Amino acid sequence: MPVNRNALIRYRTIDNCLRNRFRPWTLDDLIEACSEALYEYEGIDKGVSRRTVQMDIQMMRSDKLGYNAPIIVQDRKYYTYEDPEYSITNIPLTDQDLLKLNEVVEILKQFKGFTHFKELSGMVQKLEDKIHTAKTDQESVIDFEKNENLRGLEYLDVIYEAILQKKPIELTYQSFRARRANTFVLFPYLLKEYRNRWFVMGNKQGFPDISTLALDRVQEIEKSYEKFQETEVDLSEYFKNVIGVTVNANQRPEKVVLKIDRRSSPYVITKPIHHSQQILEKGEEGITISINVQLNYELEREILGFGETMIVLQPKRLRERIENRLKYNLHLYDQLDNKTEE
Repeated sequence: MPVNRNALIRYRTIDNCLRNRFRPWTLDDLIEACSEALYEYEGIDKGVSRRTVQMDIQMMRSDKLGYNAPIIVQDRKYYTYEDPEYSITNIPLTDQDLLKLNEVVEILKQFKGFTHFKELSGMVQKLEDKIHTAKTDQESVIDFEKNENLRGLEYLDVIYEAILQKKPIELTYQSFRARRANTFVLFPYLLKEYRNRWFVMGNKQGFPDISTLALDRVQEIEKSYEKFQETEVDLSEYFKNVIGVTVNANQRPEKVVLKIDRRSSPYVITKPIHHSQQILEKGEEGITISINVQLNYELEREILGFGETMIVLQPKRLRERIENRLKYNLHLYDQLDNKTEE
């Protein structure tokens, strides 16, 4: 059964609404959301009728498109998914889908050897594995890093479209340190993944510096009607001098010298800590390397992750900070041992 583009936009919009369980959704709310989505993506300003959205809900509930969406009505007024984990984006691939994906994979594989398409290797392997798993109904043979419980991924599409279309968004956001959520307008410029978490970079309205916000701390996203503000920051260079996502615009990169013993040396050689990494010394006991980076939380966590196999030689203040953190950690272990003995 053919489905036109407008209908797909409505289905996707209804799906996004019902997955957002931070607020209740009436039929009027869904009508308004679909009308705004069609205006945003297709420029259609005549709105959506009540009957159209009702028929969309019925279609999503049926198996005509393979959705079988568990849409229920609570208190005879509010629409939601009975299964909080459900999404129409999670439905199984059809034979036609698999055929098209196979064609896409064959095209992408032709570019895998080109310098400008290095990133395609992992993407093609993921697609091939997904198609193989779906076709044969067998277990996946490639286990990519993932976090099944990660929150905020439902906002990826919304933010991605906002960046492409240069549209501001209104975020309700609560950082780990904040006691309560805060709502503000954000002008988004870039999405970034780091250690299987997603972040959006942008300017908060009224603030000059770029903010880095974790998607798993976002509680709600709404459309903003403020005028979009461009940035003069070169985002292709923004993360050049850092490990992770914490950037201090007023801090210069420093030369960090690290000594790694022979147990961890092969890992650091084959997977450099940073693109600026250089080997200063190499011997039977290990290696000494240098990197040019800003000093931030992610750098410290990277160093601590190597445990006793890595030590900081310079700068002195980074060495002292790592030392103090290790001493405090040892103090906690001593306290635990004393309690156990008691």
